[in-house]
Amino acid sequence: MRKRALTVTLVVAMVVSAIAGPAGAAAAAASASDHQASVTFSEQASGGSTVVVDEVTLPEGGFVTIHDGTLADGNVLGSVVGTSAYLEAGTHENVTVHLTDEVADGTFHAMAHKDTDGDRRYTFVSENGEVDGPYTTDGDIVMDDANVTVSASVSFSGQPSEGEYVIVDRVELSEGGFVTVHDSSLLDGAVFDSIRGTSEYLEAGVHEDVRIQLDEPLENDDTLVPMAHRDTNDNQQYDFPSTDGEEDGPFTANGDAVVDSAQVELSDEASVTFDAQASGGNAVVVEEVYLPNGGFVTAHDSSLGDGAVFDSIRGTSEYLEPGIHRDVVVPLDDSLAEDDAIFAMAHQDTNDNEAYDFPDSDGEEDGPYTNDDQNPAMDDGNVTVSAAVHYEGGSADGYTVTVDRVDLSEGGFVTVHDASLGGGAVFESIRGTSEYLEAGVHEDVEVRLDEPVRDTSQLFAMAHQDTNDNEAYDFPDSDGEEDGPYTANGDIVMDAGTAQVTAFVAASAQETDGETIVVNSVTLHDGGFVTVHDSTLADGAVLDSVRGTSEYLGPGTHEDVEITLDDPLTEDDTVFAMAHRDTDGDESYDFVTSEGADDGPYVAAGGPVMVTADASVAGGMDGGDETTAEETEDMSEETEMMNDETETMDETGDDAPGFGVAVALVALLAAALVAVRRD
Repeated sequence: MRKRALTVTLVVAMVVSAIAGPAGAAAAAASASDHQASVTFSEQASGGSTVVVDEVTLPEGGFVTIHDGTLADGNVLGSVVGTSAYLEAGTHENVTVHLTDEVADGTFHAMAHKDTDGDRRYTFVSENGEVDGPYTTDGDIVMDDANVTVSASVSFSGQPSEGEYVIVDRVELSEGGFVTVHDSSLLDGAVFDSIRGTSEYLEAGVHEDVRIQLDEPLENDDTLVPMAHRDTNDNQQYDFPSTDGEEDGPFTANGDAVVDSAQVELSDEASVTFDAQASGGNAVVVEEVYLPNGGFVTAHDSSLGDGAVFDSIRGTSEYLEPGIHRDVVVPLDDSLAEDDAIFAMAHQDTNDNEAYDFPDSDGEEDGPYTNDDQNPAMDDGNVTVSAAVHYEGGSADGYTVTVDRVDLSEGGFVTVHDASLGGGAVFESIRGTSEYLEAGVHEDVEVRLDEPVRDTSQLFAMAHQDTNDNEAYDFPDSDGEEDGPYTANGDIVMDAGTAQVTAFVAASAQETDGETIVVNSVTLHDGGFVTVHDSTLADGAVLDSVRGTSEYLGPGTHEDVEITLDDPLTEDDTVFAMAHRDTDGDESYDFVTSEGADDGPYVAAGGPVMVTADASVAGGMDGGDETTAEETEDMSEETEMMNDETETMDETGDDAPGFGVAVALVALLAAALVAVRRD
């Protein structure tokens, strides 16, 4: 018992330290104890994916939530278009809030919300406003209003360049377009002649580290001006200069073009930045490398210091184009078995074959870049062999989470915890865990959640060991005595991301008279409907598969929704319960009559939000084996199958098995995207 208590205490201490930061939650709470809740929210331009709240003070911790202008009409729940992760007690500046719905220009409200149930999860909408309500002062809700222009945003930092490439840090576009790099002559009015290069077509959304090749290379240091440009003729080609500015003009906000600027310095000297880090020993991440003429970044171990030039090589990157590169993953061909200093070294591509030939040529080809004092361009950092996790978050259906990359030194698992982990709920915060993962690097690891999430939630992906070597995850069942988390330098190995959930549906296997289907629960953050499709949906019958739909459901959670089927079931079947939007705002289900143009499905992770359930018709024909409620409630296997079939559609042709599934999903997704854009 003492071992269990000690284990849990240590885990709590490490988690709180990792989440709260060096100052700790207690210090933050103390700093806020004498302050009232407050919010400062300024007028701004946005690409429609994020907004920034200047400052929020939360005396007892909580969230800052963005409501759109319908809040003024009494649309309390449906006005929520985004919320922050849990914020510790105290004052927070420049809080970026990811928006879960498409938005248009208008007045938005940044509102301070409490965490009334203490679970560090924002459940105001899914709990129908009964928990996590707003802070108030003298009876007034604590919030601030600001006009947000939905257009674009661009961020660009100073950097070295060989003259042919630059990296734009971040571009956020409300609709598809481009980012174009202008030189400083733009400031003198040379609108077209200042153009040095433009990106490929960029879809609407957020793009980071956008690499742009300059058609006209730089000859001197200069201030460059990246500008966000639209695709006004929808041909995904940049036509601004060739049409004398009639097409593909810049995104604007308040009458000004959306731009940023920074100094770019010509440099022929390579550089590398490599930070100390935890790793499973199978890969390392180089924070930044600048290669004037292209090449590679190679990981050497500490034997390099003893003169083992070739034997010290543990791995090298793919070929990297000239210019600056960030967060370069270097796979290690020779894994690290113990902690060591790693030297990240910039190597040339001397024979221009884009293959790393340094060791095979005995050093005659692809040698290191050297600086002015003839020393190799490199940086070193200590690598702790344990594990590494990278989780970015993204849209989710509430049932599954995809962790981007996991590197394990000895095999184990990646477990998803909710935000209550930060409050010390070590076991209660567990939402799901992966299958057993062998030692090595694993990408796009799907974790099925035993307890789904219904709201946009901050989640933590944590690397766990397999301490008893049975390839089963025993951490909660053993009260923490087995399969504890990987640690590095006293910290738990984990990463945080936000799962953006805008709709959730749960349905279980049931007996029916064929006239009705009951959906156990549906949460719709923007209101809408839940529709029952029969199994012909899997054959591509997107519209004809619709058997019935609910009446209009307002934002929030609805339990035991009974749906009368317009076209009754006459035999056992597998049905799809799908969340649909009310895109035209008339509270009438128009998906079928509009041939998919209106009221398309909610979308998450590239597909419609839906679950399957086996419906057994009393007295009907047997349509197949029964499945349990848990099996029908968990959509991950069928979703994976559908996604696989969609991916192989182009390769296998129309006669491939499952082609109908691919067509159905593509059509549904297209309809959903059209509907969302109309909002």
